[in-house]
Amino acid sequence: MQKEIIINSQGDEKDIKHLQEVLNIERSLAVLLLQRGVKTFDEAKYFFRPELKDLHDPFLMKDMEKAIPRIETAIKNNERILVYGDYDVDGTTSVALVYSFLRKFYSEIDYYIPDRYKEGYGISKKGIDYAKETGASLVVALDCGIKAVDKIEYANSIGVDFIICDHHTPGDKIPNAIAVLDPKRNDCNYPFKELSGCGVGFKFIQAYAATHNMPFEEVTEFLDLVVVSIASDIVPIYGENRILSYYGLKKLNDNPVSGLKAIKIIAGVNEQTLTVSDSVFKIGPRINAAGRIKSGRDAVTLLISEDLKQAKEIGLLIDNYNNDRKNIDRTITHEALRELGNNLDLRNKKSTVLFNKDWHKGVVGIVASRLTETYYRPTIVLTESKGLATGSARSVSDFNLYNAIDSCSHLLENFGGHKFAAGLTLKIENLEGFSNCFEKYVTENITEKQLTPVVNVDFEISFGEITPKFYRILKQLAPFGPGNMSPVFMTKNVVDTGKTALVGQTKEHLKLDVQDSDGNTFGGIAFSMAHHFQKLKNKEPFTICYSIDENTFRNKTTLQARVKEIFFD
Repeated sequence: MQKEIIINSQGDEKDIKHLQEVLNIERSLAVLLLQRGVKTFDEAKYFFRPELKDLHDPFLMKDMEKAIPRIETAIKNNERILVYGDYDVDGTTSVALVYSFLRKFYSEIDYYIPDRYKEGYGISKKGIDYAKETGASLVVALDCGIKAVDKIEYANSIGVDFIICDHHTPGDKIPNAIAVLDPKRNDCNYPFKELSGCGVGFKFIQAYAATHNMPFEEVTEFLDLVVVSIASDIVPIYGENRILSYYGLKKLNDNPVSGLKAIKIIAGVNEQTLTVSDSVFKIGPRINAAGRIKSGRDAVTLLISEDLKQAKEIGLLIDNYNNDRKNIDRTITHEALRELGNNLDLRNKKSTVLFNKDWHKGVVGIVASRLTETYYRPTIVLTESKGLATGSARSVSDFNLYNAIDSCSHLLENFGGHKFAAGLTLKIENLEGFSNCFEKYVTENITEKQLTPVVNVDFEISFGEITPKFYRILKQLAPFGPGNMSPVFMTKNVVDTGKTALVGQTKEHLKLDVQDSDGNTFGGIAFSMAHHFQKLKNKEPFTICYSIDENTFRNKTTLQARVKEIFFD
């Protein structure tokens, strides 16, 4: 599918010149800062040098003044506390963070991760019963619970209190828990609304530590878990998340918890300086695989491990889960693509809703992402679990998926999520009605622009402008992610030097060696773009859109283009 190039706004010329002067930087870098909302020297200092002291007061969050006294009472009275979280990366890192913090000074604690297949997402009756049976009178629920109104009523009826720490969009009614911490609550005035679930957990332990005059280092030692959650849950990396990510990456690279160090070693990246992107592709999938293939509890056991040898053993087990996940994911993706390819009616819709009772529940979210990449439209992939259709949804550029699903909520048993991703469950007999309802909403509300995949380009440059100084400053814009994406550049009238080669196990990638119209050469990697090889070899001129990163090979590090798209002139 051919993408459209959109050149981002370059900003006001007066502002560009001002930044050039006060920061002594090139024009292109001044433009990049303006595109990220930076206009003054002080704003640039705040952007380039995030400070932990600029984190918000956690007591600005609604109900924090209720949450802390309740956990203090539990500790004072030696109550058993159960730390409960979802089975994905955000949930398991949240549980690991709060559990690891509390166990430093309190022993009557346990943790619980619901079974993806037997219990499903969020707070379950089985989990509440487990709390009661094991003597836990207080549950701290992380990355879930904001819509668990009925479950909390059940917990209240059997004497189990809940503190909910969530970041998902609330429903019409807030659960009747002891405290409900969620910056997305309409009645919550917390200044930053985009925390991950683990980020809300971090604010919870930050509040406890502040109340008890504990050194801030007792809290910040878990920032590596927070940045992994931020990366994997695809929350925007600006504001408070930028500060948390900045220091979280330092911790992840310099002195991670044993579980994350084990994953780095197993993934072969222990000697590298990891970025948010590395966390998304190298660390997150392995943690996720535990809950997808077997149990998310294995992931927590890994992340709370204080012994590296033990962590490596668990890490290898989880790595095997990840390999199994890859194979299952690949098979189901091929089946889903074949089903879409063979059905003209499905292909002609504005949305995709697929159901197959035999598909593995643990990978339908990944498959939905793959289909969205291929067909670029709101996509839902469902399978059967406990007699119901259940699965995951993914969206496209700036289309609010949550609202689309909510418009069909009368056909659902439950759902939750946010603008770009969601989970849902419905009766199998409602599948056709839901599919029609979802398609109707999408058709009436999505624009052709939203259905067209785009490459957002920050600006056009020549290869000659990519100097070591340019890249040094460019790196300081990191950490990159939603809300502060790695800058994308465009260079026109590029031709192959004759050295471009096919690489990869099946020769599916391009290792580029190209030259711009000024005679400057640059190397790069273009993943899954082998289909362009013959045109490159024919010396056909093209436009290249790319980000810039470092490539280390045989102990030699060079700059390279990481290609987003190739457009032939």
